Amino acid sequence: MTAVISVPSRRRWVVLAVGLGAMTAGCAFQYGLPYLIPALRADGLSLGQASGLVVCPLAGLMLALVAWGVVADRWGERVVLSVGLVLAGSALIAASFMQGLLALGGCLVAAGAGGASVHAASGRLILGWFAAGERGLAMGIRQTAQPLGVAFAAACLPVLAVGGLASPLLTLAGLCLAMALLVVVFVRDPVRPEGDAGEPAGSPYRTPVLWRLHVTSALLVVPQFAVATFALVYLVDDHHWNVAAAGRVLAVVQLFGALARIGVGIWSDRAGSRLRPYRLLAVLICGVMLALAASAYAGSAAAVGALLLAAVITVSPNGLAFTAVAEYAGRSWAGRALGAQNTIQNAFAVATPPVLGAVVGGAGYATAFAAVVAFPLVAAVVTPVSGEGPREAVDRPIPQRTAP
Repeated sequence: MTAVISVPSRRRWVVLAVGLGAMTAGCAFQYGLPYLIPALRADGLSLGQASGLVVCPLAGLMLALVAWGVVADRWGERVVLSVGLVLAGSALIAASFMQGLLALGGCLVAAGAGGASVHAASGRLILGWFAAGERGLAMGIRQTAQPLGVAFAAACLPVLAVGGLASPLLTLAGLCLAMALLVVVFVRDPVRPEGDAGEPAGSPYRTPVLWRLHVTSALLVVPQFAVATFALVYLVDDHHWNVAAAGRVLAVVQLFGALARIGVGIWSDRAGSRLRPYRLLAVLICGVMLALAASAYAGSAAAVGALLLAAVITVSPNGLAFTAVAEYAGRSWAGRALGAQNTIQNAFAVATPPVLGAVVGGAGYATAFAAVVAFPLVAAVVTPVSGEGPREAVDRPIPQRTAP
């Protein structure tokens, strides 16, 4: 990987900003619903039932990602983002009127399926609009959407849920619909060179590199979702924090997580590598989760500090994997590869809350935190550092549209 290549059009930053907003709107309900767990439990649901309900958007996300990726590869990113956000917003509006657990879960699955579009398309926009030397930074900014969305959820959803689920769900729906409008107005697809010259023909899955990237990313989802799902209820149950205060603190922590993703992206651009920093972060995550489990077992107040640190570091490497996947796959396969990446990640994300919820119910939070320590350790081993190297010509400037 070589020095930064300047792409003259400033539109790329507008496209990045709107893509970030679109993905933040999706992430706010896809990953932020755990902040409704106290309200759901107050309505009579068990921790296991509430944990299962809040991952329903992720189930829909997992089912639709590859399909959205195929559509993005064929018809472009703008239509995928706008249509998907409208579908997600409509499903959330429907969810706000549902009474039964099954009907509510079905609407949340549908919302997740619509919102899957933002993951398949927004990363592909970055591959098309940004040259290689800027992509780590750009993808790091794009990946701040997840902690920003969760921060929004942490700050707002517990307060809005005081009057019932309708208010938070309608707020999330409004955010999706507003971003769909901004996508239509401001986003333009990058030019696709005839034949995508410079990219090797054939599937990038003929070698194990992409498969290993998918697996290691999925493994790192487990500690991320262990912390994201149970941080609020752990602070409330074991440390007796007020729900609203815990939500505000965790919202601030998510902002630090967003900054960490940007910093890690810049680090990868300057290091000329996505996967060497990624492996190091996997090892650090293992150490932090071990410290969290140990301090939780001891009943120490240090567990709070370890939890907050874990909330930052577990989200930090995500952008590196997405950048590596997009670069290795090339523009003609990026939508499908990013869809597969998200699908495998979200399969683990869907499984983590209910499984760990059962562990918490039977053995406590410390055991649940200890159970995930092995996942980042294995991820560090699986990371294909020796196979790193993008399939596309990363030194080639990315052509831009001249139309407004």
